[in-house]
Amino acid sequence: MGVVSGMFLGTFEPKLDAKGRFILPSRFRDDLQAGLVMTRGKEHCVDVFSASEFESMRQKLVARSSESSKITRGSYRVFFSGANPQIPDKQGRVVVPQNLRHYAMLDKELAVIGAGDRVEIWDLARWNAYLDEYEASFADEESDIVPGLF
Repeated sequence: MGVVSGMFLGTFEPKLDAKGRFILPSRFRDDLQAGLVMTRGKEHCVDVFSASEFESMRQKLVARSSESSKITRGSYRVFFSGANPQIPDKQGRVVVPQNLRHYAMLDKELAVIGAGDRVEIWDLARWNAYLDEYEASFADEESDIVPGLF
């Protein structure tokens, strides 16, 4: 995956076609070619994990949580019910399922961003609005957001 393997970085603006497909940015393909899982993300985006990262997260969730907790059961349901495993085609295309397109309010123009351990898919206009709002509050923050980092 380019310079940093296993880490997703950068912002790309692919188009969603009439069948709900888009071409994965070439920088992300190596880490996702063997399989990926799309699911609901926070702030109404679509999270994309490599299949191996998703399985690792699943194992950690099961090991660290109790299904006797109502909030845990609800979180599992939201996270896993939206999950869609797939393998990109030879051109690097993937399909964003209708339920996830609806959830993330995706139109034709997308922002596909690297978010460290995952990729996020946003409607481009919504991403730009989010970024404008967040950048302003980030710049105005006087304390360290991540202590010792920035």
